[in-house]
Amino acid sequence: MLKNMVVSLLKHERIESTEAKAKEVRCLVEKLITLGKKGDLSARRQASRIIRDKKILRKLFDEIANRYQKVNGGYTRIIKIGIRRGDGAYRALMELIPKKTD
Repeated sequence: MLKNMVVSLLKHERIESTEAKAKEVRCLVEKLITLGKKGDLSARRQASRIIRDKKILRKLFDEIANRYQKVNGGYTRIIKIGIRRGDGAYRALMELIPKKTD
């Protein structure tokens, strides 16, 4: 489930989930973007263990990693959006932080 959420976040750059799941996904996404910044074959193989979709893997290494080349961590943002009516779980919006324009 977490791998699918990671792929969805990298594909759409914004997902809605529960707060607990978002915090777990953040750890994986941060590590994957750091691997993408390395860009070598070993990093690509490590990332392919989690991301099975070749299009998303290519997007990670070509587009997303280049966006955060000068940033050391903190690639994602979690925004709390309230409580779900059905079971009372805390919902959160998770997104990749856009590139800062200087």
